[in-house]
Amino acid sequence: MRVAIYARVSSESQEARGTIGSQLEVLRARVAAEGHELVGEFCDDGWSGARIDRPGLDALRDQAEAGCFEAVWCLSPDRLARAYVYQVLVLDELERFDVRVVFANAPAIGDDPQLRLLTQIQGAFAEYEKAVIAERNRRGRLFRSRAGEVVSWKAPYGYRRVPRDASGPARLEVFEPEAEVVRRIYDDYVNGGCSVRQVMRALNAEQVPTPTGKAEWWHSTVCRVLSNEAYIGRVYFNQTRSVPSAPGSGRRLATAQRKRPREEWIAVACPPVLDEALFEAAQKVSRDNSRWSPRHLQEEAWLLRGLVRCGTCGTSVNCQKMEKAGKVHHYYW
Repeated sequence: MRVAIYARVSSESQEARGTIGSQLEVLRARVAAEGHELVGEFCDDGWSGARIDRPGLDALRDQAEAGCFEAVWCLSPDRLARAYVYQVLVLDELERFDVRVVFANAPAIGDDPQLRLLTQIQGAFAEYEKAVIAERNRRGRLFRSRAGEVVSWKAPYGYRRVPRDASGPARLEVFEPEAEVVRRIYDDYVNGGCSVRQVMRALNAEQVPTPTGKAEWWHSTVCRVLSNEAYIGRVYFNQTRSVPSAPGSGRRLATAQRKRPREEWIAVACPPVLDEALFEAAQKVSRDNSRWSPRHLQEEAWLLRGLVRCGTCGTSVNCQKMEKAGKVHHYYW
């Protein structure tokens, strides 16, 4: 019998630990033990089983429709899909193509109603288990961050994350080679009168390593450095929340991140790199640059817009144009 195998892991960390490899090894051994001919291997590395649009699974379904194999081996039903409704959809589709699905850690389904019920129950438990694990992790990370632990594995540029040990919880420590670059960026921007693009070009000209190890600094990278409160001793957790991705958005993940209100953020202390006055000065420069950017000017640019105020009450003047007898008059009032 010509057969294919399908394997999936749901995160890049699992992929790095070789979970895909261990699944493939088990499945290849089972196929060889059964004496079948292995004609295809389909994998989804780092793809969530809570969504159905996965490249490996799509390729498997296309090959099944083309009649390239007669059976598919998979480790367990939750590797095929975490959501029960997606399990049923894929199983029914493969059945229409006369392709059997065999699970290495579960009995073959066939036409046995009891085995179908078992698979349905396993699918429901997989969904429940996923929800329980996600909620437990969320609450645990909230508790640890409120206790002052840095729970995010990714440290801001200029820092290194020290894992939890006998001396205390996970924390950040200053990484001086990068911290010196951060101080230089702020000094050039605030005291040197350089724009963000000028700072970016200078860093690229000197081939200063970027936060991600890429070849070049980008405008957005410098902007993130100039607005990161970690450099004055505050990192934040719980800044975002997950929402379902919009249908047809083409996103790889089933969810997207949206900002939470600032009052819901959890501040965690870390060693500062900068003086707070320098950080605030950089924010003022950014606000002023944004306010007076040419892209914010309207079709008719008012020279004194936002500059002239009433000497008595301090109210800014408003801009108004009036048309009288076919002539347009412009006023500050």
